[in-house]
Amino acid sequence: MPEVTRDLLADLLDEIALLLELKGENPFKIRAYRNGAEVVRSFDGDIVQRAKDDDLKGIKGIGDALQQKLHELASTGLLEFHQNLKDEFPEGLFELLELQGLGPKKVKALYEELAIASLGALRRACEAGTVGALAGFGKKSEEKILTAIDAHERFSGRFLLAAVAPDAERILHLLRQHPAVNRAEIAGSYRRGKETVHDLDFLVATKEPATLTEFFARLEGTQEVLAQGSTKAAIRLQSGLQCDLRAISNAEWPFALMYFTGSKDHNVELRSRALKQKLTLNEYHLAPVEGAELEDPTPKIKEESEIYAEMGLQYIEPALRENRGEFKAAEEGALPRLVEQDNLRGTFHNHTTASDGRATLEEMANAAQELGLAYLGISDHSKSSFQANGLDEERLLAQVKAIRTLETKFDDLDLYAGNEVDILRDGSLDFDDGILAQLDYVVASVHASFGLPEKEMTARLIKAMENPHVTMLGHLTGRLLLRRDPYLVNHEKIIDCAAETKTVIELNCSGKRMDMDWSWWRRARDRGVKCSINPDAHNVEGLQNLHFGIRVARKGWLRREDIVNCLSAVEMRNWLQTPKGQRD
Repeated sequence: MPEVTRDLLADLLDEIALLLELKGENPFKIRAYRNGAEVVRSFDGDIVQRAKDDDLKGIKGIGDALQQKLHELASTGLLEFHQNLKDEFPEGLFELLELQGLGPKKVKALYEELAIASLGALRRACEAGTVGALAGFGKKSEEKILTAIDAHERFSGRFLLAAVAPDAERILHLLRQHPAVNRAEIAGSYRRGKETVHDLDFLVATKEPATLTEFFARLEGTQEVLAQGSTKAAIRLQSGLQCDLRAISNAEWPFALMYFTGSKDHNVELRSRALKQKLTLNEYHLAPVEGAELEDPTPKIKEESEIYAEMGLQYIEPALRENRGEFKAAEEGALPRLVEQDNLRGTFHNHTTASDGRATLEEMANAAQELGLAYLGISDHSKSSFQANGLDEERLLAQVKAIRTLETKFDDLDLYAGNEVDILRDGSLDFDDGILAQLDYVVASVHASFGLPEKEMTARLIKAMENPHVTMLGHLTGRLLLRRDPYLVNHEKIIDCAAETKTVIELNCSGKRMDMDWSWWRRARDRGVKCSINPDAHNVEGLQNLHFGIRVARKGWLRREDIVNCLSAVEMRNWLQTPKGQRD
């Protein structure tokens, strides 16, 4: 029986809604399941236990039929109604629903009209032109579908950092609790803070390696044991994520942790530097090369940092190990003191039920207070984002008033009234300056017309940044990790403009965005551009994205002083009240 969680309940209700839509069922019935999923996600209490106890009566949005189904699912881990629905369709059909821009109605048409039930069949039909001839599609639809298929295949087998974190930390905790484990850590791209990962690499130091590989192979949530030996094991979780374990000795620990953390380019450079010092470095030791009259440093090295010190280098944090300048800085003792999560004092770019969020203003404020934040900015969508229930001028000004009123109820939380204002195709903004001037801050973002040429898109963003009311640029490239490629934009020119106009660039740390990409932040920092780590939270749980934002900021070489929302509450109020062009 799979572990029953809040997410499992909600995700299954969403999938039932999709299946019903594929069947062409009553829209009200479909909406009931989608609404039920949202109720489950936002319910303030242990919804799983309530479902197990058949104690859901009276919860708004969960009628009798949903109560019965949630009780069955929570009690057994399965739902017969859901399985019967799935059995009505070929398995490959669900892969089509993962394609960007291809919703249930179009998938239904493809299946019923052309008997397309797999990605391969869809590609062949598009290349043959038969999809374009179908009502409601056309030549441009074919081209977009082929692009989406290419993207899907390119991203296949990768997982979002935020999505794998719960399993990663759960397994690490279990390993650390095992009595035969002396040390345990996650290595690989997860430890380096990459925004997507292919798999998870676990290391344990133990005197009983075979005991640990057996324990690992029996972990809860394992769908398949791929390999199990005396020192290594590999499993595939129910999510499809592969997890590998290596059991090593205490003496090997620092070398193995360094080696399996990577990156490959970092390790190659590190080994090359070792050889120049007549040393050989691998996952087992740092030892003199054959014939070198040197003392073997291996026995005295107990920690990773001592490997770097032995080679005359400042300790290089895992986040920086990409061979992108960290060695030169480490030689000079010039590596930055990277931002820590405790440095973060507040955040901006958060949504409420006023637009497309799933928590009220009050709920978001209370959640921010519980997290210990000193300030919280609210920035719902503007009117052009009609698909997100964007606010017009009247609704926006009413929200500003509500934020000002609510703030008086908090002694230790400052609330700021902002808006995520759409940057229109020509670079103008969704509200005029008279409206923007009444806000505490403005996040300017692109939500439409993604297909502009690079030169035109860059000019569009620059025009927006030149507006004195635009505080920060939101999700710079519009990418959706593993789903949608970034639109074309000249990062160098955007960064230079941000430096000149004193416009903050957002690090949007929604798990699906992580935008601006970590590889550009060092350049931005060196140009004096400030970062704001923003969760793009659409519910109270979304504020937890800040944890991943810190990890990506560290990867981008960012320090506390580079990030505006590391300012104290008093400093932030003064900063926002200072004219944009005069801000530090």
